[in-house]
Amino acid sequence: MKKLLLCAFALYAASLQAKPMGKGSLPPVFPKEVADQTQFDTRTRAYISPVRVMWTENPDLISGSENLLLQGNGQATTANTPKCVFSSRDYRRPSILLDFGREIHGGLQFVTCIRSSTKPVKVRVRLGESVGEAMCNITPENGATNDHAMRDYTIELPWLGVCEVGNSGFRFVRIDMLEDDVELPIKEIRASLLYRDIPYLGSFHSNDPRIDSIWLTGAYTLHLNLQEYLVEAPKRDRLVWLGDLHPEVRTALAVFGDNEALSRGLDFARDETPLPGWMNGMCSYSLWWVLIHRDYFQYRGDMNYLKEQQSYMTDLLKLLMPKVDAEGREHLDGGGRFLDWPTSENKKAVDAGLHALMLMVFNAGAEMMTALGDQDMAAQCTATADRMRKVTPDYTTSKQSAALISLAGIVPAEKANEVLKADGAHGFSTFYGYYMLQAQMKAGDYAGAIQNMKSFWGGMLDLGATTFWEDFNLDWMKNAARIDELTPAGKVDVHRSYGDYCYKGYRHSLAHGWASGPTAFLTEYVLGVSPAAPGYKVAKVEPHLGDLQWVEGTVPTPYGIIKVRHDKQADGTVKSKIEAPKGVKIIR
Repeated sequence: MKKLLLCAFALYAASLQAKPMGKGSLPPVFPKEVADQTQFDTRTRAYISPVRVMWTENPDLISGSENLLLQGNGQATTANTPKCVFSSRDYRRPSILLDFGREIHGGLQFVTCIRSSTKPVKVRVRLGESVGEAMCNITPENGATNDHAMRDYTIELPWLGVCEVGNSGFRFVRIDMLEDDVELPIKEIRASLLYRDIPYLGSFHSNDPRIDSIWLTGAYTLHLNLQEYLVEAPKRDRLVWLGDLHPEVRTALAVFGDNEALSRGLDFARDETPLPGWMNGMCSYSLWWVLIHRDYFQYRGDMNYLKEQQSYMTDLLKLLMPKVDAEGREHLDGGGRFLDWPTSENKKAVDAGLHALMLMVFNAGAEMMTALGDQDMAAQCTATADRMRKVTPDYTTSKQSAALISLAGIVPAEKANEVLKADGAHGFSTFYGYYMLQAQMKAGDYAGAIQNMKSFWGGMLDLGATTFWEDFNLDWMKNAARIDELTPAGKVDVHRSYGDYCYKGYRHSLAHGWASGPTAFLTEYVLGVSPAAPGYKVAKVEPHLGDLQWVEGTVPTPYGIIKVRHDKQADGTVKSKIEAPKGVKIIR
C-alpha cells in the first residue's frame, strides 16, 4: 500500500495545475497568448497580526517586541514608526515565538525598516501547528518534515522592504537570527491568511456551548481546506484524496452550500484516473467518488452535471460488478484495500467495511442511473446490491466496520450499535467517526452519539485545538499538555509523542478536513435538516436533540436558507419552528 500511496502523491503533486481557476483580466500590455494562458486566483489574502509573544531567547537582544502585536498596513516607510529591533552581538543571537491565535492556511509577511547596512539579513523561520512543532528541529525522532509544504526554512530579509514567504498550515512561528553582529529592525511580522471569502450560510446553536464550538471548529477546519480545490489539509497532504472528500463535501454543503471547489476536485480525480485505475491508488476511494456524487446530486439536483459523469460512472460500475461473486461477496483487487489508518492492519474490519461500501455504491448507482434514464444499468446495480445484502461479514472487530455495515442496512442498526457504544468514544477515528455518529443515530442512540462526539472531538478542544486533527485517541489526554503552550516538565507533548503510520510525531496534521464530520452530523441529525428530493426541492426536518434542551440554526439550499428552532417540552416532545425559502417543501 505504501508504494501505491507514494505513486498517488507523485501523480497529484505533478498535476495540481490541470484546470483553469478564477476569472480576471491582465493589463492590456500583455499579449493575448499570455493572457489566454493566465490563471487568476479565486481566493482572498488577509493579513493578521500576532496576538502574543510567547517566548524569547536572549531577550536582552530584542527591543520593542510588543510592537509586533500592533495592527500593520504592510507598507515599508522611512518614518520613525514603532518597531521591534533584533540585534546579534557577542556571538549571541535572539529568537522569538509568536502566536497568531488560531490555525491558518498561508504564509508570513515581513516589513523591515532602515538600518545601517543594506545587506540582506538571514533568519530561520519555523512554522508550527503546535508550539512544540514551531520549536522543533527536523529529525527522525521528532517526525517533523518539510513534506508538501515548507515549515522550516531560511530566508533573507531586505533593507527597507517587504518579504512574503510560505504556504502551509500553522498557528505558531519561531524566528531565529542566523548571523553575528547584525541589527534587524522590523516594523511588522504578519500572517497572510489565504482563504475563500465566502459567508458561513449554515449555523448551529444550542444550550451546550461545547457542542456549538465543535460545530464551528469543524466548519473552520473545512474552510481552511476549501482552496482552489477541496484538499485534505493545509500543512501536509495538500492533495485531493477522494475518500476524505466525502465528509468534507457533506460539511461544505452544510456550512457554505455549493462551491466550485467541490466539483473541481471531483472532476480532477476523475480526469486523473483513467479506468481501470483506482482513484488515489485505492479501490475504496473510487467507491467514495460514486457516493459523493449521489450526495452532491441530492443537494444540487443538477442533471447537466450528473450527465457529465455518466460515461465514467457507468464504466466504473461495470468494472465493479464482476468483483461481486454469485453469492454476493466482494473481491476488490488491484488497489489498496483501505478504510482508514486505524483499521489498516485489521483485515476483517477492512473486508467488512469494503463489502458495505460496495453495497452502498450499487444502491447509489441505481439511484443515479434511474435519474439518468438508464434503467438497464439501474437494474444491474439493484440486482448486485440485493445479492450483496444476503452476506453478513464479520463486522464486530472495529467500530468502523460496524458503522458501515449498519449504514448499508446489512444488520439492524441496534445490533451494530452494540459495537459502537462499547467503551464510549474509545475506538473512534477522526475520519470514520462521522459514520459512527450516523450509525448511532440510526439505532436511536441519540444521547450516546452526542456524548461520544463531545468526548472525542471535544477532547481536541480541551488540548487547545482550533482545528480538528488527522488522528486522535482519548488515551492521549492522560497527562497531556496543551498544544498552545510550551510543554511543562512532566507533561506529555501530544503532537510529538503520538501518531502512527504516515503521521508520526510532528508530521501529524492538526487541521485535517476528514475530521470535520461532526459539523455535517449536527446539521443533518441534531438540527435534523437534509434533502429529501434532488435539488432540495423537498427538505426533511427530523431533529434528534438527545439531552439537549434546544437547538437552532440555518441550512443552505439552492433556493436559499432554511431556518429552524427546536425546543424540548416538559413531556419530552419537541416543538419546532421552521422557515423555508420559496421552492422548498418541508416534510417531517
